[in-house]
Amino acid sequence: MQIKTLGVAVALAVTSVGSSAWAANVRDEPIQPIQPAKVTNPAKVELGKKLFFDPRLSRSGFISCNSCHNLSMGGSDNLRTSIGHNWQEGPINSPTVLNSSLAVAQFWDGRAKDLKEQAGGPIANPGEMAFTHDLAVDVLQSIPGYVAEFKSVFGSSRIDIDKVTSAIAAFEETLVTPNSAFDKWLQGDDKALNSRELAGYKLFKESGCVACHNGPAVGGSSFQKMGVVEPYKTQSGAEGRAAVTGKDEDRFNFKVPTLRNVELTYPYFHDGQAQTLEEAVDTMGRLQLGRKYSSEEIGQIVAFLKTLTGDQPSFTMPLLPPSSNETPKPKPFDRR
Repeated sequence: MQIKTLGVAVALAVTSVGSSAWAANVRDEPIQPIQPAKVTNPAKVELGKKLFFDPRLSRSGFISCNSCHNLSMGGSDNLRTSIGHNWQEGPINSPTVLNSSLAVAQFWDGRAKDLKEQAGGPIANPGEMAFTHDLAVDVLQSIPGYVAEFKSVFGSSRIDIDKVTSAIAAFEETLVTPNSAFDKWLQGDDKALNSRELAGYKLFKESGCVACHNGPAVGGSSFQKMGVVEPYKTQSGAEGRAAVTGKDEDRFNFKVPTLRNVELTYPYFHDGQAQTLEEAVDTMGRLQLGRKYSSEEIGQIVAFLKTLTGDQPSFTMPLLPPSSNETPKPKPFDRR
C-alpha cells in the first residue's frame, strides 16, 4: 500500500522529545509510546483552555470548541456528524482533539496545516459556530478579564484572531493521553497486556494495519484512499483530500485517524457510519486489506485497540470572565 504523507508530523509545542535513556527501554515496534506533555507557558495554556470552553465565540453563545470535541467523551461528540448553529447537521464526523498535535495536518482532508490554523475554522464556519473572526474578537475585547489576560500572555491588550487561535492551540497541544496499557507494554511491562490483547496486536501487525496506523498516534501521519480493495459505499458527500488539492487522484483520500482512545470515539470513519469497533474492524479488513476476519479475530483486534486508551486530560474547569455591559449579546435563534 502506498503511503501518501504531507510532511513531518507536527511536533508538540509543549515538548514531546524523550531522553535517550527513555528511548532505549522502548520495544522496537511500529507504534511508539506517547509521552506526557510538558507545559512551557502555563499562562498561555490556561487562556487557551478558557477560550476552548467559551461558547461566546459562537453566534448563538451556546457552542464552544468543547461542544464537538468534548473532553469528557474522548475529545469527540459521539455523534455521526456534529450539530452546528441552529441545529444544522454537520457534513462530516468530528475527529478527536486528543493527541491531534501529533497529526500531519488537521481536518479529515488536511486543509489546516496545524492546530492554530484549525482553531479559526469552526468559529467562522456558518454551519458550525456561525460567527466571524472580527465579531469573536469584538466579544473578547469587550470583556475586561480577557483583555487583562491577553495582555499578560502576549504583552498587549489588543486582541486579534492570531492570538486567539495561538492560545487555543497551546491548550490543545497539552491534550495527550500517555500511560495506556499498550504504552506500558511498549516500555517493557510484560504484564500490561493479556494473551488475547497480544494476539490482537500480532494480527494487527501481520495483516498490514500498521502500514497506515503507526507512530505514537497510531495513525494521523498519512492520507489514504477509503476503499482500496472494495469501494466504500456512503451517502456522505465528502471528497477527502481532493477538496484541497483539486486532484482527482486524491478523491476519497482521507487523513488516517489516530487509533489512540478509539474505544471512546465512536462512531467511526469520516461519515460516522460504523457504530462499533467490531463493525469498523470488519469493514477495514475487507475494504482496505481484502481480508475477511472471523468473529474471534475481530474480537482479538478490538481487545488490542482498547489497550490504546490512555490517561484522559485532567484539569480544573476554567472559570470564564464575565461579560461587560458592552459585550455583544448572543443570537441563539438567529437563522441567518
